[in-house]
Amino acid sequence: MIRYLAPLGLFVVLVAFLALGLRHDPSEVPSPLIGKPAPMFELPQLVDPSRKFSSSEMTGKVWLLNVWGSWCVSCRDEHPMLLELAKTHTLPLIGLDWKDKKADAARWLEQFGDPYTVIVADPDDHVGIDYGVYGAPETYLIDKQGVIRYKQIGAITRKDWDGKILPMIQKLQAS
Repeated sequence: MIRYLAPLGLFVVLVAFLALGLRHDPSEVPSPLIGKPAPMFELPQLVDPSRKFSSSEMTGKVWLLNVWGSWCVSCRDEHPMLLELAKTHTLPLIGLDWKDKKADAARWLEQFGDPYTVIVADPDDHVGIDYGVYGAPETYLIDKQGVIRYKQIGAITRKDWDGKILPMIQKLQAS
């Protein structure tokens, strides 16, 4: 009888850890970059690769960096929300076309619309690595001093925008 207690106890502990893990929201993974300066980058623009865009151009502005790809199903789900946000002119929305082919991205934007202020291409994934991107879509809220204040993993929903992101933007823009 006693020899069965150890495996039973181990099983109970494992079930407890599993139950705790399942209660967490996977889109709420904390980023070690929150509160730290956003990695600087200079990348070619998607539409005209001869033109470069540098994140230093955003100094003094609150802005969003949205990581997306034409291959990304969740990006398609998020896209109508981004189009709606673009119409409000609340803040610059910079698109980072991640792990994508230029022709596919251009076709996707033509089909679904372009909400971005500027779109840059990251063909070598250097910026994606610097930001710790491991999936798309991901969105970073960056303040006037270039510090990452929030990271959204997964598609931005109306609830996310109204409940978390917009209040943070308004606070950051007022300061």
